[in-house]
Amino acid sequence: MVMLKVAMGFMSAVALVASVPAMAHGQEIPNDMDRCGPQAKGPAVLVDVRGFAAATGKVRIQSYPATRAAWLAKGEWLNRIETSVRPTDGAMRFCMPVPQPGRYGIAVRHDRDGNGKTDISRDGGGFSNNPSISIFNLGKPGVEKAAFYAGPGVTKITINLKYM
Repeated sequence: MVMLKVAMGFMSAVALVASVPAMAHGQEIPNDMDRCGPQAKGPAVLVDVRGFAAATGKVRIQSYPATRAAWLAKGEWLNRIETSVRPTDGAMRFCMPVPQPGRYGIAVRHDRDGNGKTDISRDGGGFSNNPSISIFNLGKPGVEKAAFYAGPGVTKITINLKYM
């Protein structure tokens, strides 16, 4: 009888946990340039992305905490901006707010055909601090190479896209 009560209690706890929605780690946001404008208080990162190989498809930019556990880990990004590629002279500008001053990393992906899938032979990408990427690190540099400090105001960085 005691075992049955324990089992029923355990099953109730499992059902309760399963019914609670998972907390989202990130938020999809629009590219609101006013958050990086002259009157902006921050903290935010003004990101110039340069070197688009084509004016087609989608671009996705994501911010991450600069920790080994979170960097480029699925679902661990803080904010994501995804939009159609509309470069001016091969470049686009984004305003990425961050929760507070601190260390962050930013990743950019250019999905040239906009199909939502990574095609290593056509799509491009880049990271804050522009670390070198290669087939040997599967295009994913360590957090120590991409981490930068975002201050209390607007921090400016440039990311140069690379294509295989």
